[in-house]
Amino acid sequence: MRTFLLAGGCFWCLDAVYQRTRGVTSVISGYTGGDDPAPHYRSVCSGTTGHAEAVAVTFDPAIVPEEVILDMFFTMHNPTTLNRQGYDVGTQYRSAMYPLDDAQEELFRESMRKFAGLYADPIVTVFEEPADFFVAEGIHQDYYNRFPGEGYCRVIIDPKLAKARKYYAAWLEEPATPRS
Repeated sequence: MRTFLLAGGCFWCLDAVYQRTRGVTSVISGYTGGDDPAPHYRSVCSGTTGHAEAVAVTFDPAIVPEEVILDMFFTMHNPTTLNRQGYDVGTQYRSAMYPLDDAQEELFRESMRKFAGLYADPIVTVFEEPADFFVAEGIHQDYYNRFPGEGYCRVIIDPKLAKARKYYAAWLEEPATPRS
């Protein structure tokens, strides 16, 4: 099993896609990269803690290759907008990767190089040292599967899922039950 720590805007979006990815055994929404020893949603959303909304994605690389997980990351969010994903603005929505070892860092950098040529604007995704990962409050876990009719889900997440289905249909399945 492998775990990647990735931040690409609102954690609900990445969670919704990775929850549907074959070989993913766990997706945990949380906060990382900041200096508050006890972050919570309101403090992170204030932009004062330094944390990013992130997901810890655990998967079996024998079922879904590492490259597919990273391709999805760079496809499901806009890595060219600094501290912003659509209407979500602030450092907590930055595009960031948290390599857990040297091999992951090289894999992440290779993925970023691969996608750099596919975007008209420069990629602004940052590499940050792995920091403490704080699990977000229960309401944020498996959000889309529990609240698919909510406005944010319909307007923001549904198009991302449609995009995932368009490009990654071979890797996706609808979850029978929540996984995290």
